[in-house]
Amino acid sequence: MSVDDYSENPFALSADDTAKLDAIEQALLDPSPRRIGLLDQWGLADTYEMHAEIAEYRNLSIAMADGTMIDASLCVPRNLAPGQTCPTIVMPAPLNDLGHRGYLGMIPHWALGGYAVLAYSQRGLARSGGEIHVAGPQDVADATEIIDALVRIKGVAPERIGFFGASYGAGTSLLAAASDPRIKAVVGTSAWSDLFASLYENGTRHLAAFEALVKLFKEDRCSAEFKGIIQKIRGNVVDDEVRKFAGDRSPKNHLQAYNDSQVPILMTTAWHETIFSVPAVVDLFNGLTGPKSLLVQVGDHGNGELPGLVGLVSKPTSMAYRWMDHHLGGSAGDGAQPQYGVRSEYMHNLLSDLQHPDWESYALPKKRFHLADAAAGAADGQLTEDKPQPGWTRSLKATGKDTEAVVAPKLIQTGLAERVGFPHIYKTADIDRGLAAIWTTAPLEQPMRVQGEFELRVTVTPRAMEGTIVAYLMDCDPAGNRAHIITHAPYTVTNQQPGQATTVTFPLQPAHYVLNKGRRLQLIIDTHDQFFADANRAPSTVDLTSPQGNESYLDIPLGTLE
Repeated sequence: MSVDDYSENPFALSADDTAKLDAIEQALLDPSPRRIGLLDQWGLADTYEMHAEIAEYRNLSIAMADGTMIDASLCVPRNLAPGQTCPTIVMPAPLNDLGHRGYLGMIPHWALGGYAVLAYSQRGLARSGGEIHVAGPQDVADATEIIDALVRIKGVAPERIGFFGASYGAGTSLLAAASDPRIKAVVGTSAWSDLFASLYENGTRHLAAFEALVKLFKEDRCSAEFKGIIQKIRGNVVDDEVRKFAGDRSPKNHLQAYNDSQVPILMTTAWHETIFSVPAVVDLFNGLTGPKSLLVQVGDHGNGELPGLVGLVSKPTSMAYRWMDHHLGGSAGDGAQPQYGVRSEYMHNLLSDLQHPDWESYALPKKRFHLADAAAGAADGQLTEDKPQPGWTRSLKATGKDTEAVVAPKLIQTGLAERVGFPHIYKTADIDRGLAAIWTTAPLEQPMRVQGEFELRVTVTPRAMEGTIVAYLMDCDPAGNRAHIITHAPYTVTNQQPGQATTVTFPLQPAHYVLNKGRRLQLIIDTHDQFFADANRAPSTVDLTSPQGNESYLDIPLGTLE
């Protein structure tokens, strides 16, 4: 695999979805029988005919204090009685060329539920003027000015304003809610919590995802500050400026504000999210003391909500309608009460739906598996539950080339295939054991479930002052050594001198996975994945060891399938 495998736009809509949104926009702006009739091919004509009877939609530009024009759309109910007001949903755009038009499929659902809707593209995105600040203080100030303009519109209830955002819009929504008390409820789908943790996981840059986002932002539209940060991240310069830039844009740093206001927050993410840090989202959710809900789904960034954004049904958008109805008083949802706590799917069943009151009751206790040397005559090591296993060493060649084990062959698209029942197949028997070390359990005696958080400890000795390892946990079919990925994480060691042994303990991404009887859990550790920036000097070697007193282990949240 090469870097070119990540060069395509991972968020590109299909031609049919693009045509559908174009037709929806035309029908909203000109609700004539001819325009609405064109929506019949998608079964949407009746919905938009009803929308035209009860609401009026128009595009507009909103001037910010510095003169920047923000591209927006406004949908307001028709024929409000004198003095009647309605709840309002504000939707900052996701990161795509459509800007706020990416939400067109949701407009009639909100309108038919009695809401006014204002959707807008943050400065620098799509047709809005200005420069891109990446949900920075300027974007938060813009959100406040958007609300200032909104509350002057006749019929808008200033005490019933909610923010809904997907991806980039989720970050803006969460950060705005920490700053402006007029925001009474928030939904962030494919949300982020800690931008630094999303850029640097265990000291390792998420370079492929970062470059994909920069390409979508269009670098020439970025602010001078952001351009400087881009160059520092590319050059692996981690200084106070980078940390402050990320910190200013991290909702986790506003936890006290959320808890003081008790603003209701619903967030969604995915088990194989490749853009933002899932552990950081879980940490933010756990720290909230107000009304809160967390949905974690099969797939990757944006996969779960995409059908809902284009006007179909999805769990994230259905939950959003219920959430806003309950907290703002509309009727866009199905009338059911919102679900608090943790709601999850397990891989690879998108129809699964489990609910727990909190993360503590959701996550299974960890079971410790020790990394042991290979049995006599075997090439791979063992994952064993009996006792710590010191004394072995595995030397890995660092060549700068991928093995068969990778986080995802394609950003977003691999997760989307996984979501619809076609997870990527890893041929673990083909992995060069000189490039990777592998440990495997005995076949499972009964069906099991993995549910929660992981921890890996191993001693790493790079031949240079820095060294990167990447760990993957697989569900392996012993009949053909074909596997599916459960979770992963990288770790980069930075030492004072080459050849220094360092024991590292770090989390892997949380996961929810069902294992069939007879399957094996398989831990793979190698030194390179195109998804991450590699700190290894190539060619060289990296040794993995298990010294006495610091024996290597993998903690897995494993339990029987009930």
